[in-house]
Amino acid sequence: MAVGGFSKLPGGTVVVALRLPHPACPERAVRVVVHAQNRQRALTRLSNLGFRGARLSGNGEPPTPDELTAVLHHPDGLIWREYEPGGDELWHPISALNRTAG
Repeated sequence: MAVGGFSKLPGGTVVVALRLPHPACPERAVRVVVHAQNRQRALTRLSNLGFRGARLSGNGEPPTPDELTAVLHHPDGLIWREYEPGGDELWHPISALNRTAG
C-alpha cells in the first residue's frame, strides 16, 4: 500500500501523489505525481508503468503546491523525484525513472 493523497482541481481533474518503491532499487523510495481525469485513471496510468501495487487509501500525504505546479506544467502530467521530505531535487519525467538505478 502506497502512502499518498490527492487534490481535486476546479476543472474536475485530480492530481494524485504517491510514495512508491523505486522500480530498479526497491530499498529507495520515489514520490510520483500524476495528473488525470480521476483517481482511478491516475492509478491505472501508474499500473501500466509497472507500479502494479499502487493503491490510494486515504489522503495522508496530499500533493503540495510545488507538486501541483510541477505536474500541471509538465506535458505528460506524470513526474517523479527521490522521496526526501523537504528535499530540493528537481522533478524528472517518468521516462527517466528506470535509468536512475544505482
